[in-house]
Amino acid sequence: MSTATCSLLRMSVEEDRSFELDDYAGPVARWCPGCGDHSVLAASQRLLREEQLAPEKTVFVSGIGCSGRFPHHLGTYGFHGIHGRALPLATGVKLHRPDLNVFAVMGDGDCASIGAGHWVHAVRYNTDMVALMLDNHIYGLTKKQTSPTTPQGYRTNTQPHGSFLPSLNPLTATLGITNASFVAQTAEWIPQHLQATLRAAYRHRGFAFVRVLQRCPHYTLSMFIDAVRDPDKIELLVHEDGVQVDGLEKIYEHVRPHDPSDLDFARRLAEEDSDPEHPIRLGVFFRDPSRAVYDVIRRVPSRSAGEKVELLNRELDRHAI
Repeated sequence: MSTATCSLLRMSVEEDRSFELDDYAGPVARWCPGCGDHSVLAASQRLLREEQLAPEKTVFVSGIGCSGRFPHHLGTYGFHGIHGRALPLATGVKLHRPDLNVFAVMGDGDCASIGAGHWVHAVRYNTDMVALMLDNHIYGLTKKQTSPTTPQGYRTNTQPHGSFLPSLNPLTATLGITNASFVAQTAEWIPQHLQATLRAAYRHRGFAFVRVLQRCPHYTLSMFIDAVRDPDKIELLVHEDGVQVDGLEKIYEHVRPHDPSDLDFARRLAEEDSDPEHPIRLGVFFRDPSRAVYDVIRRVPSRSAGEKVELLNRELDRHAI
């Protein structure tokens, strides 16, 4: 059988494949009962099934913290990195394997503290991937330490009299970075909206940053309790280029049409979202698929193992004495 015939047969088999939720399941998740990570994991698995992403063509990269275990609970490839380094690792994967579907999962401390420098440049590079920031406003795994997004005055084990500084707003921070192309916010307790937001992020061409508001059942259970109990504490941003969930507006009556191509207005909406007296805004704040995508501009050439060794030896020979 010729090589061409084998290739055609392989393509035919791949086209006939279909995937169910079980194909994306890993070991049973061991997060605390009530942790928002469970909801994000379920939504991610549903997205993979909906888009029929081959498990061997999909990679989840994480840092450290409760969210760091995310890749362990999926039937895809995964990379459990070190604290704050999920984004450079995910960028490296995408640059060398542009054919893969790449997701980076981080906590608020993981992304916005030790990983802040990588966060800024990952947004600027606009590499084609989905970045999920699971924001429970606390360092959960290390037992209730103040994180960059902890509200001012909130008592923690590292600042028992209350967090000293105003919390960092990940939305305004991301929207202020050059070449940002997709910024959205959703909540783990509204599964329909979470699912729709992940879908919009995956289908975006470029770096899709999604902040997922979630509760830590041990340390920040009361953080979003008003919004969970009272739909009037939520405002949905809707647009045909954003997120719009059929039937959700019957529950959440505060709906604001917002064109996500309007960066200036997106920044204003994100700034207002910092006000604790204002309803929490969920939806796509900004989207611009025309922004420069780093992995498209800078293609890493494909080389065989022998070619790599030859190039390495050639470079080392340059420094020989």
